[in-house]
Amino acid sequence: MSLTPRLDAYLDSEDLAAVWFARPNGFAWLTGGDNVVDRGGDIGVAAAGYDGDGITVVTNSIEGRRLREEELADDVEVETYAWYESDLAATVADVSPAPAAADFDVPGFDSVDASALRQPLTERQRERYRTLSAEVAEAVETVARRVESTDTERDVAAALRGELSEAGIDSPVALVGGAERAQRYRHYTPQAEPLGEYALLSVTAGRDGLYTSCTRTIAFDAPDWLRERTRAAMRVEATALAATRAVGRDSGTAGDVFEAIQRAYDAVGWDGEWRNHHQGGAAGYAGREWIATPDGDQPVVLPQGYAWNPTVRGAKSEDTHLVTADGIELLSGTGEWPTQRVEAVGYDCELPRHGVLQR
Repeated sequence: MSLTPRLDAYLDSEDLAAVWFARPNGFAWLTGGDNVVDRGGDIGVAAAGYDGDGITVVTNSIEGRRLREEELADDVEVETYAWYESDLAATVADVSPAPAAADFDVPGFDSVDASALRQPLTERQRERYRTLSAEVAEAVETVARRVESTDTERDVAAALRGELSEAGIDSPVALVGGAERAQRYRHYTPQAEPLGEYALLSVTAGRDGLYTSCTRTIAFDAPDWLRERTRAAMRVEATALAATRAVGRDSGTAGDVFEAIQRAYDAVGWDGEWRNHHQGGAAGYAGREWIATPDGDQPVVLPQGYAWNPTVRGAKSEDTHLVTADGIELLSGTGEWPTQRVEAVGYDCELPRHGVLQR
């Protein structure tokens, strides 16, 4: 499936002549290339536009040759401007047919909801997602198997980033929570604290615009409740996935899935625990294309990546799955981590979920 029909339909529906993407995930989605030099910025060094005939990339004279040779297909037209004479937005406004929309601030242009355009995933994108997700899971599990209880959270986070980087994968989120801090905080940003009795390793990692999230739990001398709480989180995650498939089939919304999540927390004995952390949502060309809320009206699109991440006071269950009308496919798995099959709450669905690895 090509992106062209989707973009043509968007231009027709909005009565536009062109649409432009300079945010890194939108640029990668349209071109398959990377427009990032400064990873601290929201906008890349190039913008990619579609006008019904083809793709044009606008960038400065510093980057033009590199992008042509290393990041873009041969049929992509590249327009450059002198870096000292203009800027990206002004040049896009000059070269683009009008009216137009963009995912960044361009004078006179409309704004585009790029996330909606990026869903659902095409067949080619799904194949790339499978490859990325398997490599992310392999990197996380490799690190998880070699760390020790005396290692600090920061040391483990550095190891995670290094392992991912060797595979050409960026890691904007690399969280490591040792036994003490994982119980206090849902986002356990790494500190100079030893892991202790157990640890949670959570990443959101990306390549070529796609992002995968997963969490692994390792136990050294863990408290008795860790497996019980992890299993509770696993059942909530399985419920979210089963609900995603059912709601997507019925053209429902994120809020409909969230209702199922709330019921699942109640059923596993943790009523209201959802209030302590967001539960995740759609994934793909963003860590989360949207995050579900009780009144979320985002459409549940199939086939699409979904990363649900329920937590239960010191425990977590999280992976990235491809959900289609016909099934639920684990993407961020290697087949080498201990799993448990758990039942979804309220659905005739049983799924294997990643459990606790005893070290």
